[in-house]
Amino acid sequence: MWIYVKGKALEVVKAILPLTVVIIIMQFALVRMPVSDFLQFLAGAIMVIGGMTLFLVGIETGILPMGEAIGSELPKRRSLWLIVGIAFLIGFAATIAEPDVIVLTGQIDEVSEGRISHNMLIYVIGIGIAFFVAMAMLRIVLGFRMAYLLMAGYTLVIILSFFTPDEFVPVAFDAGGVTTGPMTVPIILSLGIGFSSVLSGRSAISDGFGIIGLASTGPIIAVMIMGMIVS
Repeated sequence: MWIYVKGKALEVVKAILPLTVVIIIMQFALVRMPVSDFLQFLAGAIMVIGGMTLFLVGIETGILPMGEAIGSELPKRRSLWLIVGIAFLIGFAATIAEPDVIVLTGQIDEVSEGRISHNMLIYVIGIGIAFFVAMAMLRIVLGFRMAYLLMAGYTLVIILSFFTPDEFVPVAFDAGGVTTGPMTVPIILSLGIGFSSVLSGRSAISDGFGIIGLASTGPIIAVMIMGMIVS
């Protein structure tokens, strides 16, 4: 176990180190921020390395196997409504726990001075993701092509962009981007892979992947609709 944690720690260090080095160089060459702020940055970088290591270990040892187990168990229940409902709940729960989503909604709440509420936005994003995760599971069951859902989703995005208030359009697209974070992606992917792996005649690669690309259209559509309603 220690060797596994050490390996993950090295992966995180390799990912964080380039950004840290760039900021250190900028500090001494250009920025010259106060020493207290610079030390706070270094302390934060160390905490990020520790936190991300534990986070990734937890994802791979607990959440990924559980997602695949749930996905492989759902088809055995032979209930379409249960499959759709569980997929919706998992998509929603994973999204509102996503660190990227929490950061984005907090910043938008601050910049908009409360006009776009943190709580309202995070729940809207969660519902958008959850709806399209449920549709992705339904697609696997019914066997129609992913391209049809993607085409319908992005066509709707283009149409809504003409009617959405200008300040909500960039928020909507950023909402779609932040949902592809370290919490949401492993859970949804493992759910789809586990689900498709137990269906006869299905490929876990062709059916289990593409869910994230589809699900990321959900927050875009949901935030655009929210923008038209609140405005």
